Amino acid sequence: ENPGTQEGKREQWSSKTEFLLTVCGNVVGLGNVWRFPYLCYKNGGGAFLVPYLLYVGLCGLPLFLLETSIGQYTQQGIVTCWRSLCPLAEGVGRAELLILIYDSIIYLVILAWTLFYLVFSFSSQLPWASCGNTWNTDQCVDFTSLNHTANWTSKITTTSAATEFWERRVLAISGGIDEVGSVRWELMLCLLACWAVCYFCIWKGIRYSGKVVYFTATFPYLMLLVLLVRGLTLPGAWEGVQFYLYPDPVRLADPQVWMEAGTQVFFSYCVGRGSQTVLGSFNKYNNNCYMDSFWLCLLNGCTSFVAGFAVFSVLGFMAQKQGVSVAMVAESGPGLAFIAFPQAAAMMPFPQLWTVCFFFMLLLLGIDTQFVIMEGVITSFIDLFPVTLRRPRYREGFVLLFCLSCFLIQLTLITEGGIFVFQLIDYYGCSGACVLFVAVFESLAVGWIFGADHMEDAIKDMTAQRPCIGACGKYLNSFILHMVDYKPLKFNRWYMYPDWAYALGWAMALSSILLVPLWGIGKICVGTGSLRQRLAVLCHPDDELPLTRQGNRQNTEMETFKI
Repeated sequence: ENPGTQEGKREQWSSKTEFLLTVCGNVVGLGNVWRFPYLCYKNGGGAFLVPYLLYVGLCGLPLFLLETSIGQYTQQGIVTCWRSLCPLAEGVGRAELLILIYDSIIYLVILAWTLFYLVFSFSSQLPWASCGNTWNTDQCVDFTSLNHTANWTSKITTTSAATEFWERRVLAISGGIDEVGSVRWELMLCLLACWAVCYFCIWKGIRYSGKVVYFTATFPYLMLLVLLVRGLTLPGAWEGVQFYLYPDPVRLADPQVWMEAGTQVFFSYCVGRGSQTVLGSFNKYNNNCYMDSFWLCLLNGCTSFVAGFAVFSVLGFMAQKQGVSVAMVAESGPGLAFIAFPQAAAMMPFPQLWTVCFFFMLLLLGIDTQFVIMEGVITSFIDLFPVTLRRPRYREGFVLLFCLSCFLIQLTLITEGGIFVFQLIDYYGCSGACVLFVAVFESLAVGWIFGADHMEDAIKDMTAQRPCIGACGKYLNSFILHMVDYKPLKFNRWYMYPDWAYALGWAMALSSILLVPLWGIGKICVGTGSLRQRLAVLCHPDDELPLTRQGNRQNTEMETFKI
């Protein structure tokens, strides 16, 4: 029987392959396909790789290794690992847990949209390829017609059939966040189906999800290869690739470029959220997490780079068909996935084949990340309450309760005004300032309280290799740039949220940011003894940690020897 099934015991990976594939599925996600290529084009093409690679080396890889090694060293989840490592910094773990909960609320909505498109991709006539549908307006343009394509360049007020399908059929967007509207029942069914898949894949823990990733983490690469080959063979593909990589060194003088490079590294490498800590905690103590982190970060960066060729070759084809510049069709995020690519695929021969490949790839990329988000939350709660939640069938019940709770909250995100709520949570609750802030405190806690030398000793004890864990100034730089360049959230570049919505957004951001110092102050206040004694206790790692236990044993032997 797997040790994780026994009451009071903690699970471990059945094999190292399961760990590597799960981490790969987590870090190689939607951001590699729909965010990195656009940022590269927007911020100087090939020149963007300079700040990006610099941030990978100075921020991404060290923090990725740090989070993985903390989990492997303590064998604990997001919260309890900090309780063992540095009790004063337990708020870091609780902030990361809160960010993961925000992530789990919005991420599955993206998968519901993806599943909706995947289902419609099997239609004999793709609904986003024509203007003769009930949801279309008089301003709709059908790009499969050359005459309409010509009209597109001369009319500013026209909209594409793909845009109208996304905004009027899928989302049925209302006038603003004040107009919630009704629940979109088709999206609700897609959301329910996604939750059912996620539940039955993780309800038993990594015993099940570790097997699922053999398919979900590898098959997207096959789909990406198919789309890459197809994209590069399309007319106009190389014009798109040129836009993607053409270097513009002047852009390196813009702080915005450096900020977006740093933010992309944090987003793509899933650091500052604690998910790597949870995955590392299932490793054996002597696993070589040092080399694992290096190769996984290298794979992540290469995937982002290659995905750019697949994306921009298709955008180059679409630009040539429409007779416009690539700059006019380049999109990122949902705009790329749900408008630009479906529109481009509709112009190709056998459009259903390419849309099925694309949306199936996105679905698998996203569901892997969702597995890890959920496992991070569930494992952290189980480690907080092990006596209760490690009993037989208690985990399954808790996972079901968590899924149902998230589903009920997500009903507000699939209403006619749901897209406004979605962007509010995404922009303030689980990205940007809060993630960068947590990363700063994480680095401070390890570097100045637990001790960078002690962490390097711990990694050497586990892997027989001693790394160099850098200071937190690099993350602080990203945080300062982000705050200086802060711009209020807009929807579709025109809709300004009401003041109460911005207040709600900052409340979500501050809920994780303030949790770190307030939890530390609270721990100090409830402690006993003088302030110096309380700080000494709160800054001392758990005596049960391997190196701490070893050091205590050596001290005891020395005292015995002196006696």
